[in-house]
Amino acid sequence: MPLYLIIILVLTVVGIINTLYLSYHSITGTPVKCLFFPEEWCRTVQQSSFSRTLGIPNSFAGLGIYALLLILTVLFIQGQIAFTYVQYLVYLGFAFSVYFTFIQAFVLKAFCTWCVLSAVDFALLFLTVIFLV
Repeated sequence: MPLYLIIILVLTVVGIINTLYLSYHSITGTPVKCLFFPEEWCRTVQQSSFSRTLGIPNSFAGLGIYALLLILTVLFIQGQIAFTYVQYLVYLGFAFSVYFTFIQAFVLKAFCTWCVLSAVDFALLFLTVIFLV
């Protein structure tokens, strides 16, 4: 299996685990563990109006994107679809990550560890489909 597919699969699984963690806390209403940033920053992000898009928690949308990315990548590996579908989904996820990182930096002026992890994850996915494919 080519290196770029291994990277995509690993990053996708990391993203699924990350968004499952965030989704759990969204469902239970409990605060996430805030590593590397002040606790109040994660609370600010988690409780802001920007934590939902069209009424859907961003963690649910992120989980959906990562799960679909895993499915599409497996379908590509099996020769059932073109890689273009994987690329477009990575572009979409990366665009959302850039937008939400901008919101954290310039609107909320607070960062959430897990949101930053997702943004880094999608940045690496983006770089993989741009430069390693």
